[in-house]
This record gives sequence, C-alpha cells and structure tokens, in this order.
Amino acid sequence: QLSDKVGCDRSKNLADICGEKNFQAFVCDALSVPIRSGSCDACISIAVIHHFSTAERRLAAICELARLLRPGGTALIYVWAMEQEYKNQKSKYLKEKNDSKDKEEEINIGGGQRPLSDQMPDSSSQDSACSDGLLNDLNDEGCAAKLVADSRLPVHTNRTSFHSQDLLVPWHLKGGTKKKGESIDTVLCPAGSKESQELSPVFHRYYHVFCEGELEAACRSLDCVRVQKSYYDQGNWCVVLEKL
Repeated sequence: QLSDKVGCDRSKNLADICGEKNFQAFVCDALSVPIRSGSCDACISIAVIHHFSTAERRLAAICELARLLRPGGTALIYVWAMEQEYKNQKSKYLKEKNDSKDKEEEINIGGGQRPLSDQMPDSSSQDSACSDGLLNDLNDEGCAAKLVADSRLPVHTNRTSFHSQDLLVPWHLKGGTKKKGESIDTVLCPAGSKESQELSPVFHRYYHVFCEGELEAACRSLDCVRVQKSYYDQGNWCVVLEKL
C-alpha cells in the first residue's frame, strides 16, 4: 500500500480544488516533474499524453514517468483510442444520433479561427482535464518543425467516431452558479453539456488519438522499462509499464 500519494496538473485551479478536498497536488509540466528520480513506487497518467502535439513530446512524457519510478515500480498510462469500435463492441463514448452524419469541421490554426457553425455536440465524459492552447502536430514524414500558415486541424464532433488522429475537441467555459470547489472562470465543460448551453467562449483542445499498437510501440522503444500489459478499455489504449 502506498504511504504517500501526490498529484500534479498544469492547471493551478484544478490543483487548488484537490487541496480543498485535502488531497496533495501541485502545478507542474508533465515533461518536467519536480520529483527526485527513482522515488516513486507507481505513477498514473490518465488522459494526458494524447494532448502532446508530436511523437517526440509524447515519448518524452513517457520517459519522464519512467524517470520517476524506482526499479520494479510500475506506471499506468491511458490515452484516447482512434478505434471507438473494437472487437465488434462500441465504446461508451459513442452515442447514436438519428439523421445525423459524423462530420468534422476544420479550423485554421495559422491565421485566426474561423467561426464554428451552430453545431452543439453532446458532452464527452471521457476526459475532464484542462489543456492550454492549440497545438499543431508537425510529425508528418519530412515535415520540418515549424508552423505552416495554412495548416488546419479538424474539429471533432463529440461522442462520434474519430476520422483523424490529430484534431481539436471543442469545450465551453463553465459558468453560471459557482459550486463549492469550482472556479467559474477556469473550469471547462464539454460543448453541448447542460452547463454550456447558455455560455460562451469555446476552447478547442488538441488531441492525438492513438491507433492500436501505437502507445505500446512507443513504450517498447525505451530500454529502461518493460511492458507488463497492453489493453483496450472503453475507447482508450492502456499500458502498464515496469521500471527495469
């Protein structure tokens, strides 16, 4: 049994909410966690690594988890899966819609955002973490690490199948009556949820959804860890690592 548990997030407001609930949490970057190497028995990364915009940064996040683990320590990683239908079973993330087609708009991330249509996708219960900014995945073959002025990413319709690995998911700023432990000006809720219907700014969060085998292959590329288990769980690809 673990004697101490501590969490971290880039959002100060989310860390403050943890503090109000008497949990230990601090603000940091997942690529540079201020904890001594080899000092953790276990690490958990849930719905984080799919927000990094390049294969190099996603691998760096896995390396940072491995750095924190003591020899024999384990890490659990969850990322969104491209495959929302797996072995003839649909993920709970998917929602059937009558007379509607799965469509993805495009948003120009190089020269200002064009207005979205009146589309109000249903809420996503799969992830509630915050992510700052719009990130462009520049990991295409032969692509130099620079922003292309006319590059575009599709805007995903929540609760539908994914048609692109790199996309933006719309979230509305949550407002209305402030609940205990919440900050009106920073807590996000998915576009289309009840809390968002009368509210305002839409934030487009970058996601890289993983194909089958992609997360496991990234983990196996590291010499310092061993993949204990790799599996699919309700629209997520999951890996359990052991530090060698």
